[in-house]
Amino acid sequence: MDRVCRRMRAGHLTARTVVLRLRFADFSRATRSRSLAFGTASSDELRDAALGLLDAARDLVAARGITLVGVALTGLASDTVVQPPLPLSPPHDELDRTVDSLADRFGSRAVQRASLLVVGDGFEAPQLDDVTRPTRGPAQVPARGRR
Repeated sequence: MDRVCRRMRAGHLTARTVVLRLRFADFSRATRSRSLAFGTASSDELRDAALGLLDAARDLVAARGITLVGVALTGLASDTVVQPPLPLSPPHDELDRTVDSLADRFGSRAVQRASLLVVGDGFEAPQLDDVTRPTRGPAQVPARGRR
């Protein structure tokens, strides 16, 4: 999501709708979307909307198994005329600009959100048994000769 938002900010665009596409184990599909009150290029706002959609589909995913998750941003518009929301929480514009400049200078993997490092009880999709994959024993490491 950060990379897409960085590209939108570089292109002076905002998005108003987040679309979540799911494909299940039986190859059926479901699409969910959420429109925001105002267009934005904020990584936080768009990511929170996508995670909210995924969380709302948790029971469906648990019941049917999932093979694909896709996120699309629609309702693109120019950022030259943007209706700003009321400043009830601190803005993240400076943070987004700083992360964008670090990614431009050092690469997109130089900075990563701490939320992506969470381990534990986060959202987990049920895993389907893979009957086509043969089971293997422990990996054999070849001995190295000395020179």
